[in-house]
Amino acid sequence: MLIGCDFHPSWQQVCWVDTETGETQQCKLVHAAGEAEKFYGQFSAPARIGMEATGNCQWFVEMLAALGHEVWIGDAAKIRASDVRQQKHDRRDAALLLRLLMEERFPRIWTPSSEQKDLRQLLIHRYKLVRLRAQAKNGLQHLAMNQGLQKKNRLWSKAGQQALRDLALQPWASRRREDLLNVLVMLDRQIESLDLAVQQAAEQNENTKLLMSQPGIGPVTSLAFVLTMGDVSRFPRGKQVASYLGLIPREYSSGGKQRFGPISKQGNRFMRMLLVEAAQVAVRCDPQLRREYLQRCHHDKPKGVAKVAAARKLAIRLYWMLRTQKRYPEIVHVESSSRVALGG
Repeated sequence: MLIGCDFHPSWQQVCWVDTETGETQQCKLVHAAGEAEKFYGQFSAPARIGMEATGNCQWFVEMLAALGHEVWIGDAAKIRASDVRQQKHDRRDAALLLRLLMEERFPRIWTPSSEQKDLRQLLIHRYKLVRLRAQAKNGLQHLAMNQGLQKKNRLWSKAGQQALRDLALQPWASRRREDLLNVLVMLDRQIESLDLAVQQAAEQNENTKLLMSQPGIGPVTSLAFVLTMGDVSRFPRGKQVASYLGLIPREYSSGGKQRFGPISKQGNRFMRMLLVEAAQVAVRCDPQLRREYLQRCHHDKPKGVAKVAAARKLAIRLYWMLRTQKRYPEIVHVESSSRVALGG
């Protein structure tokens, strides 16, 4: 049994074919009414379900796995490009997914396991809390600067905190200060516990410990890279890794003229942000990365461009560390050209 599923949060359109009889049908399943579980539960033999990569579908994928069915997640852009007609509606989308399954052209992508997804939630939750803490700190800095107190990072020292509390503020400004200070204490405590959890998860994974030998790579970046890339053998070249992470420039070349634009920014935005942050530390600690970074800065390149280039170089190096299982600095001497495929 092959099933094309056009999934939406509240309902789905399915188109299926019985591979033994060739019979094809379509129907709409409403999630709130439990129609999806009844429909997929009626098949005794395992069915193969093809659907586009989308959010808010974890419950559905887990339900299909519990029923013993096989779920294929497809690249949404490639699925859309495989249909030449401009008409698009749910019935056509479900039929297109089924046709790609039947013709063995379904653009299946790698998906993380449930354990990997849960560890991703740990990293995302920590990141969200760090952003909230930054907003609270910005609010306190704003209150301090309006009173002529400019200490920048020294505001978070014991002396700076006392100076902040001693400021004579109006009633509601004082209330805001106290609330933000309480929020800051709570967030510091929660982030500290999450940092410990990330550290423990990184120490239990051999690949993350391998990546942390690279200067500038800590538990958060190494764990995120391993969870994002999965099985790195699916990438034959480092350039494909950079493309997967959205770190290569857009290209508009035609008629023998090459035109490059900004980076594509495709793929995991969170991972890309972590790599750029890690690259800024790595260029201070890694001689080779620092040399290439300074060369770009000396050629009148904006620092932002040099940082992204360093992040791309760092991502390719981390990929080769996982492919070759070599630590830093041994990996520096390994050929890591993005144009040469790894043999073997």
